[in-house]
Amino acid sequence: MIADPLLAISDLAIAFRTGHGVARVLDGVNLSVGRGRIMGLVGESGCGKTTLARAVLSVLAPNALIEGGTIHFGGLDLLALPRARLETEVKGRRITFVPQDPYGAFNPLFRVGDQMMEVMKWKSPRRQPYERGFGPLLTRFPRARYKTDREALIALLNEVQIPDPERALAKLPGAFSGGQRQRLLIAMALMTNPDLIIADEPTTALDVTIQAQILKLLKRLARERGVSILLTTHDLGTAYEICDEVTVMYAGQDVETAPVAAFFTHPRHPYTARLLESLPSPNREIKEIGGEVPSLLAPPQGCRFHPRCERASPECTASRPAKSGTGGHIVRCFHPLTMAAEVAP
Repeated sequence: MIADPLLAISDLAIAFRTGHGVARVLDGVNLSVGRGRIMGLVGESGCGKTTLARAVLSVLAPNALIEGGTIHFGGLDLLALPRARLETEVKGRRITFVPQDPYGAFNPLFRVGDQMMEVMKWKSPRRQPYERGFGPLLTRFPRARYKTDREALIALLNEVQIPDPERALAKLPGAFSGGQRQRLLIAMALMTNPDLIIADEPTTALDVTIQAQILKLLKRLARERGVSILLTTHDLGTAYEICDEVTVMYAGQDVETAPVAAFFTHPRHPYTARLLESLPSPNREIKEIGGEVPSLLAPPQGCRFHPRCERASPECTASRPAKSGTGGHIVRCFHPLTMAAEVAP
């Protein structure tokens, strides 16, 4: 366990009402993000990564049901915090977001600078409590703060390597490539001096060479600024490049958490090992994971991986395993692997 984590999620259970019944999307999930650390949240599509990220951001859909658990962030209980404090103190200020689609994140009809400064108008770290707002159309940007905030934004665009930042602010989003737009989104996430950035598959829409540049940039800026990052990804290569720790999810359950080196060389949960075996390697044949991901409308009891697991026993079907492990390497399995598996992306 991480001592004094910035973000601590405990036994979080979230379901969604659907036309076909209630989907149990998160089942008692536990996760911690240390201060100034990068935690990778990995797993197959539909495993609950994005739902967990949205729960931290407090932007769950209206049909969501929080059935249990806690989300503590910097001494605050986010699930119990009044909506007004959440909006003014946390969302968009102490916790910010980098989306996966750089092409849909900006309004194509307005200049990039106007859109970024609108965020600063409400979320700037220099905004004072006495600056009351009366809605976006009735509240003016204080002149003195506007100049300071704009100078800070230009300096940040230099940091994320946007050429000629002053001219860039006057351009429409269509004038920028996908990689440049993602740099702008990283700048937007950093301009309020947050404690935590939620990055939801931030390189999915980019080609491989641009992905590497964006990951290096994100990691460097996080280190220099002491910002924590919760990175959701299905790409294990991305996790290997940028993360300090990795948490693996399967069908709404966390199954293993480990430092990134141990994750790739000593996986302990059978699902983690099979996930790594599905990666291309010149030393072995790719192995698929047999079976199918269970429906979250009627998930199996106990460990949700047991219908696909070669090591499953009757106890795996009866109850979910408790956490075990030391040194930050935690696994939920009645029959964890003990042999070192030398696997690398």
